Amino acid sequence: MRYEPHEYQKYATDFILTHPIAAVFLDLGLGKSVISLSAIFDLCLDQFLIRKVLVIAPLRVARDTWPSEIEKWDFLKGLKYSVAVGSEAERRRAFEEAADVYIINRENVDWLVNKSMIPFDFQMIVIDELSSFKSNQAKRFKSLLKVRPFVKRIVGLTGTPSCNGLMDLWAEFRVLDMGERLGRYITRFRDCYFSPDQRNGQIVYSYKLRPGAEEAIYQKIGDITISMKSCDYLNLPECIINEVYVTMDEKEMAIYKKFRDDMVADVKGKEIDAVNAAVLSGKLLQMASGFIYDDENNSIAIHDKKLDALEDLIEQANGKNVLVAYWFKHDAERIRERFKVREINTSADIKDWNEGKVPIAIIQPMSASHGLNLQSGGSVLIWYGLTWSLELYQQTNARLHRQGQKDTVVIHHIVAKDTIDEQVMTALRKKEKTQDALINAVKANLKT
Repeated sequence: MRYEPHEYQKYATDFILTHPIAAVFLDLGLGKSVISLSAIFDLCLDQFLIRKVLVIAPLRVARDTWPSEIEKWDFLKGLKYSVAVGSEAERRRAFEEAADVYIINRENVDWLVNKSMIPFDFQMIVIDELSSFKSNQAKRFKSLLKVRPFVKRIVGLTGTPSCNGLMDLWAEFRVLDMGERLGRYITRFRDCYFSPDQRNGQIVYSYKLRPGAEEAIYQKIGDITISMKSCDYLNLPECIINEVYVTMDEKEMAIYKKFRDDMVADVKGKEIDAVNAAVLSGKLLQMASGFIYDDENNSIAIHDKKLDALEDLIEQANGKNVLVAYWFKHDAERIRERFKVREINTSADIKDWNEGKVPIAIIQPMSASHGLNLQSGGSVLIWYGLTWSLELYQQTNARLHRQGQKDTVVIHHIVAKDTIDEQVMTALRKKEKTQDALINAVKANLKT
């Protein structure tokens, strides 16, 4: 296929070419893969400045999206690539092949750096989904930081740079510029820009920005960062957000409230407890969905309200293919019991969905939110179970609402009234405001 880049794509590619360190915050659907590949092609096969590139991406994106993008565009012919996913033997064979671009899933970065004994002689790294390096305690972060000084060029791509607040940015930029802008140490960054918020004595549970800190952070990273929102550059179809409320009956609500208030309740003869607030949150989400796991991880049914609402929404779709996002494993099991569904896991699943062969598909946002192009198969997404993660939420929505979608996208959220579901929806809206402020602060200006 002939590549005829939009002006914003030319701008982003040129930014990568002229900035050895580049943080490119591209909103969902703007084509970050082909933008990056254009720069890679130029650096490897036109200017001969780079010999080997390592692309780090989520598993399915590494396996499916990057290879298909390279194969898709005519101008990339001649760019050799090797996909290093799968078993250790398969990964080793991939790195033994002669290629310009080596593509690995992020879970195997630690293996590549610390265990494989493969020489780390890449001159350029592209991190697809920079936000997956937001934890400075993760092995992938520590491993990449170890070899970062030996890399001439690095690009961080994401549409959700600060999904949990600006504290996320420290680790992301530490990997990119080795601490030049936001400092080498998280404690110093935190002390400089944040102050304790919720705490219990010496234990601090959360931090809040100091006055003026937000603008100071944006200014620090502005020279190597651009951002683009799809609404500024694409004529995407309308996206309709809808909340469908379900109500538990008095008996079900009584169990929910007792568990919420006391962190322990009797559910159908089983005593269920929550040892801390995190466990409580998870179990309240389970109850809102219609079940709860006991201590042996057995599921106990509580209600079918969300299943009934899902059935109504599928019927209202009038034959249109429907994508259902679930959170807990038992959610998927219950959905399968009532409907004939297919989970989107493999390349064949993606192909059949996009060809319209899957009337009802289910996806788990943690495993299928990034990089999958599902816009050809349908335009209706139903959130059966909700997530606190803004990143997973936005990325999952973008599987349908992206470039190439021809129909109005309808995103339904099944929300259990007077439960934690409502708090999740509120939290997602608040986080979105913080992230939008960052995106706007470093927004690209094509006129300059």
